[in-house]
Amino acid sequence: MSVDFLKKLGMLVVLCLIQALILNRIKLFGCATPLLYVHFILMFPSDYPRWGTILWGFVMGVAADMFANTPGVASASLTFIAFIQQPFLGLMVRDNRDEDIKPTMASMGFWRYFTYSLPLILLYCLLFFALEDFSFYDWKQYLLNIAGTSLFTMLFILVIESTKGK
Repeated sequence: MSVDFLKKLGMLVVLCLIQALILNRIKLFGCATPLLYVHFILMFPSDYPRWGTILWGFVMGVAADMFANTPGVASASLTFIAFIQQPFLGLMVRDNRDEDIKPTMASMGFWRYFTYSLPLILLYCLLFFALEDFSFYDWKQYLLNIAGTSLFTMLFILVIESTKGK
């Protein structure tokens, strides 16, 4: 087994445990739960095989579904985010196309990393809550869940990214 595979597997296990044991119990203002496992997909470099990113996204989604009792919701949403992550990363850093792009705050800078990760997190939350609720009856609560969870998740990811190099 390669070292890269073992690192990714270890990260998957750690993020799933943090999500299941700590973060799933947080409900800020009744509508915001940080979904830190999305960070797993956001970290894949541009030269990683796309099928591998999609497979890792599906596996992480299935693990998140098992712990959160949301059958298929996280796996479908995270698989879609994994599918569009590399093309979106390419759009965000178009000037460095010939290089291997590692999407971290240290390599991209704060603003570029923020504009790379926030739309993907928003899209993930939009898909997640649309599949979970499958109803737009209470659309205000739906929008609150998307906005609150997206911002709370983004805040957690920015904190992790800013403390990585220290």
